[in-house]
Amino acid sequence: MTAISRQHYREVLEQFRGFLRSLMMHAGVGTALGGVMTMVGEPQNLIIAKAAGWHFGEFFLRMAPVTLPVMVCGLLTCLLVEKYRLFGYGEPLPPTVRKVLQEFDDRSRAQRSRQERLRLIAQALIGVWLIVALAFHLAEVGLIGLSVIILATTFTGVTDEHAIGKAFTEALPFTALLTVFFSIVAVIIDQQLFTPVIEFVLQASPHAQLSLFYLFNGLLSSISDNVFVGTVYINEAKAALEHGAISLPQFEMLAVAINTGTNLPSVATPNGQAAFLFLLTSALAPLIRLSYGRMVWMALPYTIVLTLVGLLCVEFTLMPVTDWLLAHGWLVTPTLP
Repeated sequence: MTAISRQHYREVLEQFRGFLRSLMMHAGVGTALGGVMTMVGEPQNLIIAKAAGWHFGEFFLRMAPVTLPVMVCGLLTCLLVEKYRLFGYGEPLPPTVRKVLQEFDDRSRAQRSRQERLRLIAQALIGVWLIVALAFHLAEVGLIGLSVIILATTFTGVTDEHAIGKAFTEALPFTALLTVFFSIVAVIIDQQLFTPVIEFVLQASPHAQLSLFYLFNGLLSSISDNVFVGTVYINEAKAALEHGAISLPQFEMLAVAINTGTNLPSVATPNGQAAFLFLLTSALAPLIRLSYGRMVWMALPYTIVLTLVGLLCVEFTLMPVTDWLLAHGWLVTPTLP
């Protein structure tokens, strides 16, 4: 192989790595954009919805004054960074790589047996079941996940427990980090380290409380896991409601501010978003040269746009749109669960 050929293949490899980095980062940000909108999108959403007494549809409508504008701005950001090749985005798929992938796909399709096609159909139907079950909250999330595992292994013919275990291997480093986060949050709760922040925020005017909760949640969620930050803050807000420090309508507004504050600014670092953290600890990250610093840099445009648009919506559109939805009967004020 000549020096020119080696240089060409090296350039193709780097371009392909750049394409995969962009793809994975867009996918990670997409989990934040979509995850904040529904009750089952993120783990803390379920906790917040339960504390506020919201079902799936009401949760979506409560978040919509903030999440829908943020979704639009997030998609526009994706378009701009790809079009103008900003922050490491915009690398196209190399034609030679696409040709190899196309040939592999054609060969796989031609060699696929009837049994393999039935397995793919079964997996697609199980995917539909997962979406429907989560959307209509047909059971607890854990039971839905367990049903997916049972159905997938049954209809794909996987009966060896060692084969099932391989599916969880990738998640082991991620699980170890979650254990560390649990320990940290346990100390925070035990030592009541968030109490001064909560007391400071509750001393502000009701309207200012929304922005302050959003900002404090966003700051902490960008350096720590957003699930635990959201859990601590919603519990503190509910305690304030039960002690008469805030009204029920104000608690509902704070729940929206807490949910959006924990989800949107958390894309700043892999610490905050579980999807980013899982990607960082996966075997794929070193192959595509996706380091911690590069993830922070590539997430920066999304961090700025999502955080600022979310803050503006919490400040200016949340209360008016919610009042409009209440006035037209789309929303009702629930009793405290």
